[in-house]
Amino acid sequence: MREYKIETTVNDQMVEIPDGEIELRDDRIKQKWTVMIESFLLSKFAVTQDLYLEVTGKAPSTFQGTKHPVETITWKEAVVFCNSLSIKLNLEPCYCFNDDDAEINFDQTANGFRLPTEAEWEYACKAGASGIRYGELDAIAWYKGNSAQQTHPVGTKEPNAWGLYDMLGNVWEWCTDLYDTDVYGSYRIFRGGGWCDEERSVMATTRRRSHPFSFKIDDLGFRIAKSKPRGQ
Repeated sequence: MREYKIETTVNDQMVEIPDGEIELRDDRIKQKWTVMIESFLLSKFAVTQDLYLEVTGKAPSTFQGTKHPVETITWKEAVVFCNSLSIKLNLEPCYCFNDDDAEINFDQTANGFRLPTEAEWEYACKAGASGIRYGELDAIAWYKGNSAQQTHPVGTKEPNAWGLYDMLGNVWEWCTDLYDTDVYGSYRIFRGGGWCDEERSVMATTRRRSHPFSFKIDDLGFRIAKSKPRGQ
């Protein structure tokens, strides 16, 4: 895969998500809040192993397959991928951090690739649906009941109304956001459920979190987002 092929592949997969708003909730603290969403771009697929290998030269996944989602990835590795892809395509990196991980700054106005915010993720997942899922579970997601205990190639289940695949199931997806710094410090959020989760966990509203630099597991990956230029 040559560099121009990376650009073509990535750009062809980016879907424009419209403006809107989403109500988030945290069952742990029994709170709800509304977030306004500005139009942005989101990949229709989770990052696949072939793309991750081409950008980083690494193949970390537990379940191997070029079109399977990359997994066994920390949050830090996901944002390093975003920065590396941005640099390859002559875009501005969205993340700035020190080698010792002491501080990470996120610039949502940069024109490079990034992880979606939690609000963007849930808004895009629901795609205008009002329920906890955008379709019947077996039709849209790989989860414990149908996965045969492994990941599957992306895009093999039905998409949501905005053409996004595997927003639920297959692998959880890292988001940019911190969870609750007062309680959990630097923990970051991930969403969506994975191949080994029971039905009750595979919902658009389910929130989980873990350590951004050390936590990695075989049902956790990511997909890339991109802010639109101002005025577009």
